[in-house]
Amino acid sequence: MVNQEIKEKIMGIIEKYQREKEKLVMILLEVQKLTDRNYIDMEWAKLIAEELKIPYTKVYDVITFYSMFSIKPRGKYVIEICKSAPCHVNKSKDVVKEFEEILNIKMGETTPDNLFTLQYTSCIGACDVAPAIKIGEKVYGNLNKEKIQQIVMDYRNNSI
Repeated sequence: MVNQEIKEKIMGIIEKYQREKEKLVMILLEVQKLTDRNYIDMEWAKLIAEELKIPYTKVYDVITFYSMFSIKPRGKYVIEICKSAPCHVNKSKDVVKEFEEILNIKMGETTPDNLFTLQYTSCIGACDVAPAIKIGEKVYGNLNKEKIQQIVMDYRNNSI
């Protein structure tokens, strides 16, 4: 059962996109931002499917296909670490190690304060600045220990 406030927000998003099935990804992106937990509840997905008159399995497939979506609650900031070959060659493992150490979590986990989630992603198109990460729409490259510490501190201080 979707709570009334969330339902109204989802309906507003669906109406904004004029109930066009072709806008499913855009709708899901906005729905995922409804809370600080960066995920799409399965009840919300069912509501979207019903309102767009498409099978629930199609909505589920889209959510689970793209790494930008999640069915599990995540942190406010999802740190996506590129696992493509150029990033791997440029020591993305060191980037992973540094984030895990600073945040005291492992890949796939969320910090206890629900602020950060670490996850791998496929190529983000920043091979020229590998190793690279993405937080929201922002890409960070040429990472080293100092830059990683500064990034985490900036997000913790909400100065991004």
